[in-house]
Amino acid sequence: MAEPLLGRLVVVGLGLIGGSLALALKAAGQCREVIGVVRRERTGQQAVELGVCDRAVTSLSEVLVELEAGDLIFVAVPTLAVEAVFAEMKGQLPDGVTVTDGASVKGNVVDAARRVWGEVPDFLVPGHPIAGSEKSGVTAAREDLYRDHRIILTPLRHTGGKALQQVRAMWRAVGAEVLDMPVGEHDEVLAATSHLPHVIAYGLVDTLAHDAENENIFRYAAGGFRDFTRIASSDPVMWRDIMLANREAILAAVDLYRGNLDALRSAIDRGDSDYLMGVFTRAKAARDHFTRMLAKKAYTETMQAQEVTFIAQPGGAVSGTLRVPGDKSMSHRSIMLGSLADGVTEVEGFLEGEDALATLQAFRDMGVVIEGPVDGRVVIHGVGLHGLQAPPGPLYVGNSGTSMRLLAGLLAGQDFDVTLTGDESLSKRPMNRVALPLREMGAVIETGPEGRPPLLIRGGQSLKGIDYALPMASAQVKSCVLLAGLYAEGQTSTLEPAPTRDHTERMLAGFGYEVQRDGPRATLRSGGKLKATKIDVPADISSATFFMVAAAIAPGSDVLLQHVGINPTREGAINILRQMGADIEQTNRREVGGEPVADIRVRYRPLQGIRIPEDQVPLAIDEFPALFVAAACATGETVLTGAEELRVKESDRIQAMADGLEILGVSAEPTPDGIVIQGAGGSAGEGAVFGGGTVDSLGDHRIAMSFAVASLRAGDTIRILNCANVATSFPNFAELATRAGLRLQST
Repeated sequence: MAEPLLGRLVVVGLGLIGGSLALALKAAGQCREVIGVVRRERTGQQAVELGVCDRAVTSLSEVLVELEAGDLIFVAVPTLAVEAVFAEMKGQLPDGVTVTDGASVKGNVVDAARRVWGEVPDFLVPGHPIAGSEKSGVTAAREDLYRDHRIILTPLRHTGGKALQQVRAMWRAVGAEVLDMPVGEHDEVLAATSHLPHVIAYGLVDTLAHDAENENIFRYAAGGFRDFTRIASSDPVMWRDIMLANREAILAAVDLYRGNLDALRSAIDRGDSDYLMGVFTRAKAARDHFTRMLAKKAYTETMQAQEVTFIAQPGGAVSGTLRVPGDKSMSHRSIMLGSLADGVTEVEGFLEGEDALATLQAFRDMGVVIEGPVDGRVVIHGVGLHGLQAPPGPLYVGNSGTSMRLLAGLLAGQDFDVTLTGDESLSKRPMNRVALPLREMGAVIETGPEGRPPLLIRGGQSLKGIDYALPMASAQVKSCVLLAGLYAEGQTSTLEPAPTRDHTERMLAGFGYEVQRDGPRATLRSGGKLKATKIDVPADISSATFFMVAAAIAPGSDVLLQHVGINPTREGAINILRQMGADIEQTNRREVGGEPVADIRVRYRPLQGIRIPEDQVPLAIDEFPALFVAAACATGETVLTGAEELRVKESDRIQAMADGLEILGVSAEPTPDGIVIQGAGGSAGEGAVFGGGTVDSLGDHRIAMSFAVASLRAGDTIRILNCANVATSFPNFAELATRAGLRLQST
């Protein structure tokens, strides 16, 4: 077998460009080892799992000491980050190691090399692969990305012949055509053929997204518009760097254009990074968002299917160490408060589900620059309490009731009119519960028939603080009133009849806004400011509940759920399961960003039916569909009362679960405010509790996931219809459930 072309290949930056080269060279057998250098350990772990590299490190210095002649470093970071990579190499690079790069602006790379080394070293071969995709990140890496594509090398007069030969051979080994070009000519040609089209695409989509008639513009655009604007879905960070690095060449091209392009030209000319990021992130999101919205589809790729059906095979157990997605309630609030803060807020653990993305898109539409999300990381450039701008049209929040109700409070105090709309399911949900107290504060809000969406909120109103006693326990209503209180004259208080989740109060305090709390009463005064902060969103206890129930009902199960938020206003599911006899242990208790967090271990133990205490109902309102499955597997009767709120969620969850349980052979009698479930645990022992059958989730994500969990104690296959909305709160549920031990497929 022939010797590999390279010894070690070190790829700095395992995104689309770097990851694809690594995959292609590994597949061709042209390097002995591929080492990835990444910023985040999780990216490195993912790259190794995907076979992109053999190992990954977070520091280039760590591997430089291992290198020897014949090895090659490929720098695949954004253009403006190249100099920092060069600086890390200085004085540590062994003789005979070649360095090349994939940056789009070669003049910037050459200048960076001169600043670091005093001259362009002979081992550096500047290069640029003319290949790419609107997709980014290590998961986008493709073995065939460079096949039949051109690679432009820009060697200088003193570039080493051996290094140049090695780089040419490397690119040819992955099927690319290699061309040479002077640095200046490369940057001018690319400005016209690649950079300018990206300027136009980003600028055009951003312009149309801010046109009040944008829906019709997007609706009637022909295929040419769709194809041309595809590149506006490229990585905004990479293209921001390219625009700044190749400023002069791009300005010469942009000067051919007038009108809306003038604003973008000025931003590049003055090097306004925030403006560029704002245009590019809004444009990328707007193009994706409008395409899906006009097709009656949602924000995430998973949601694009017209229908998703879960096929759950019977039996099994769950085990292992799992981390479920970030808390949805906190993800919503991190975007809202981060947008209204002064400064830049960094969020880790953001839930990239449909509902939270709806909130993110709403604030982008109101002029907030938001980077990401990428692997749960979001960077929000806050505009202050009074910095929001009128959106170009209605704010569409999909299926998210949290988005609509909390936004109603924030928008009641703005100077502009705005309309909140949602999908067919959300349009059936009651909104008078927020409209009434807001009107009491002086807001002008128009609703659809029977107080349902859409909501038209008139701007320019003078709000006054109120002391509002909630007629029912609702964290959304409480939060809505408190958020409106940020803009109301004087003091605003809420008094709740039973404890509800307090993420809004905690997060306001985390942003430096004083909230007084006295038992069930929360009070704030207007006139304060929100200060940017860092937020680490813990795993969502609602999502964790599905695996807690799974382990509690399936013999042989033992699951450890990591970094779960255990806010005392959210612990109802844990408390109820413990009263039923579940074996639940909390370890590693700690506080992260003002929120209590723990690891939760659940092992199988037979359950007993109980009468669920009404004081636990508000603390577990979202978790009851899963708890109903636990009740069906318990010995004896379980009775729930005081939960009429369940009838006005994404579906009538009481009726939907009762119908599904009856189909699967479990006696479940719905009542106006609850349900009575006859557990089959005693008669079935540790065998099947549920029969097989087809149940309809009614498009409700929690119903769908609950019946998937039920399959662990089923005697036959359970088919669950209309499961696409699982992506609203738990985008990777099917994958994680399968890894844990459920026998679940989606079609």
